[in-house]
Amino acid sequence: MLEPREGIPPVVADDASLAKVIAAFAAGSGPVAVDAERASGYRYGQRAYLVQLRREGAGSALIDPVACPDLSGLGEALSGVEWVLHAATQDLPCLREIGMVPARLFDTELAGRLAGFPRVGLGAMVESVLGFVLEKGHSAVDWSTRPLPEPWLRYAALDVELLVDLRDALEKELDRQGKLEWALQEFDAIAAAPPAEPRKDPWRRTSGMHKVRRRRQLGVVRELWETRDRIAQRRDVSPGKVLSDAAIVEAALALPANVHALAALNGFGHRMGRRQLEQWQAAVDRAKALTESQLPQPGQPVTGPPPPRAWADKDPAAAARLSAARAGVTALAEQLNMPQENLVSPDTVRRICWEPPKGGDAGSVGLALTGYGARAWQVELVTPVLVAALAKNEDA
Repeated sequence: MLEPREGIPPVVADDASLAKVIAAFAAGSGPVAVDAERASGYRYGQRAYLVQLRREGAGSALIDPVACPDLSGLGEALSGVEWVLHAATQDLPCLREIGMVPARLFDTELAGRLAGFPRVGLGAMVESVLGFVLEKGHSAVDWSTRPLPEPWLRYAALDVELLVDLRDALEKELDRQGKLEWALQEFDAIAAAPPAEPRKDPWRRTSGMHKVRRRRQLGVVRELWETRDRIAQRRDVSPGKVLSDAAIVEAALALPANVHALAALNGFGHRMGRRQLEQWQAAVDRAKALTESQLPQPGQPVTGPPPPRAWADKDPAAAARLSAARAGVTALAEQLNMPQENLVSPDTVRRICWEPPKGGDAGSVGLALTGYGARAWQVELVTPVLVAALAKNEDA
């Protein structure tokens, strides 16, 4: 499919054009297809740089959320409508920032997982379910570019062109497999989920952190990461374009004594000016000057069970419970033709096996599953498997 049915719509970039789109989509019928394009890898944060919509009776619309940063009026006009998104959890945070929050949604990627499709990317799903091939060449481009090139706009419009058709076909397939009610519970849970809390100590997710062992070195990673983040935010560029994770880890391991030593490290010497080198060396020096009590502790505070590889030594009975539970969940997931992680969160299985609920019966296990966020359909299917795994271990 090379062209949207009505051609590429003009980009909405002023209040008057936006008002017309809001009126048209409010008057449309049926679900609304929604997608957003971000500029990950180019800009700081995850904001939307293009929003695409399509609805029966309204056609397609491409909206520039830089020129029209408040789309709450559009969100309100579509408040009672089912929104169709592909991989909804990726787009919902940036849509929420501009005032678009669905009350009801249908996630075509998640529907594909539950229905047992081996490939659930939008292009693969449209091809296998509807028989159309979509051009997918522009997904990783810099969507903050202005004006957006016509081929990119065509690609963006095609992303919502067949989304409602895909939704309808997947609804029928899920119904045929007896999984539609499960999918609807999943969609409701996504729509009702509160915004994610900011990650604690995000610097600990620096790629290559496993090499950093000593607390002084951890302090350098933290100082360099936070300095990089401030610069990236101020310049509105991706942090990786300011300084690579590999360079941060390299400096932490080397603990360079001065700018000259820093410039000799990978990621710092090539084309980096003296002023830049001095700001990074200053960050290293700040970390070196920290007292012992100011240095970060190694590893994040562990909540929940230890890594499963340690279970055999720490608690052999728990290790046996986990082994039996995993085997049961794997068998059930295969029987239902869906990924194990969509049947039940692996973390939930680990927590229940590490500290089994008192009694270990269906009621207590079901309550524990619900407490960890499992939906009703998951509780119903997984409870017997976990009860059997806990009982098997008790018998042993």
